[in-house]
Amino acid sequence: MSTIYLKIPHSKPLSELRAHINTFEEMLSKYAVKITWTGDRAELKNPAVSGHIALSPAHVEVKIELGMMAKMMGIDAAKLEGSIKRRLTEALA
Repeated sequence: MSTIYLKIPHSKPLSELRAHINTFEEMLSKYAVKITWTGDRAELKNPAVSGHIALSPAHVEVKIELGMMAKMMGIDAAKLEGSIKRRLTEALA
């Protein structure tokens, strides 16, 4: 199993943060990742991945565990991490 862990700093008001990461959420939805928000934390789940997004006043934290199914599907953890980091950095700029 591979783990992707990112902590992206930002200077956005916490009350506006979810709107700024909407494009990242849309990307996850395209891969059938179910996103369930409870306050400032979202759980991510599908048969290939699990993890969370956590919002704080200083950063956005993303942790994704790629399961065996992700490996069988040929998902490259390094490429996925780069894509997530790029999208979040752009969204939070």
